[in-house]
Amino acid sequence: MIKLIVLDVDGCLTNGDIIYTSGGDEIKHFNVKDGLAISSWIKMGLHAAIITGRESKIVEKRANELGIKHLFQHVKDKETAIKELASKLGLKSYEVAAIGDDLNDYKMLKFAGRSFTPKDGVKEIRELVDTVLSQNGGDGAIREMIDILVDENDAKDEFLSMWM
Repeated sequence: MIKLIVLDVDGCLTNGDIIYTSGGDEIKHFNVKDGLAISSWIKMGLHAAIITGRESKIVEKRANELGIKHLFQHVKDKETAIKELASKLGLKSYEVAAIGDDLNDYKMLKFAGRSFTPKDGVKEIRELVDTVLSQNGGDGAIREMIDILVDENDAKDEFLSMWM
């Protein structure tokens, strides 16, 4: 059973675009369906984490909105970060799922017992992961991943009962 999901940001939680205003402020686009799925996952008593190579106040704000307690920004070695978090939570790799879309996610995805990439993940990552999703990053890929994991965890009734 998967107990922890680990999310990359640019290219997974977002479409990968980095937009700056003329004042230098960064803009990111997040999918509300991804957000509802993440917060539902957490409400089920499961863990969620963000491990990202960049640093952004926007990502910190989004993590707080969704109740994500494990936020790691400006990470150069995602493999070490995911291993340390799993150890801290007392989890084995087979209890961890991760999503990533580019080469800097490779080792993190290799560690995870269940790995995903959005449809628009790079070729090397699509060839590595267990599941290539039908949605692009920032366009519901995280929701699709969580729906798959909820089904595999046999927790669909619990997931739906929070809202119905």
